[in-house]
Amino acid sequence: MSKHVFLTGPPGVGKTTLIQKVTQALKSSGISIDGFYTEEVREGGRRTGFDVVTLSGKRGPLSRVSSGSSTSRREYRVGQYVVDLVSFEQLVLPMLRNVSHGSDAEKTVCVIDEVGKMELFSQAFIQAVRQTLAGSGTVVLGTIPIPKGKPLDLVEEIRSRKDVKVFNCRYWEMCSLWESCLHRMSPDLKRRLVSIEQPL
Repeated sequence: MSKHVFLTGPPGVGKTTLIQKVTQALKSSGISIDGFYTEEVREGGRRTGFDVVTLSGKRGPLSRVSSGSSTSRREYRVGQYVVDLVSFEQLVLPMLRNVSHGSDAEKTVCVIDEVGKMELFSQAFIQAVRQTLAGSGTVVLGTIPIPKGKPLDLVEEIRSRKDVKVFNCRYWEMCSLWESCLHRMSPDLKRRLVSIEQPL
């Protein structure tokens, strides 16, 4: 049976919105949960980058539109965006390590939104995700991009894991995905989630 749940789909389909609603429901039920999600940054109606937001309320830049005047020795780029690897790792790595070292007696849900091109510039993040997936006391609820261009090694690794169920998000299926996500989680979590009302 699948232990971890990952959502995939085109940009803007609602993956992060669904992740946030599931997160709110899990928190309200008293289930231990930690992690992060990625949020657009807009200025004057124009997207200028992305922020990482942890479930504990910390926020930092993941990427910004290139100014064209950088003097950095090496830039990590995805399209027009320059990735702030230092900021990303400072926010995310301590949280993932803390989740991975938690007690097996109390299952913890770890939100990873997302495992994408920008995040995968970090080798330390790749290793931390692998350790989190392998942890017996952790259930991962995450997002991965749809296949496009050159395959991303960790994304394909996640897709092929026997303990992962991947849901393909479509606009007209977002409500039913709520229930499907919960039903695919580990049995002990499912028992605690029976009374949670669908938030969509």
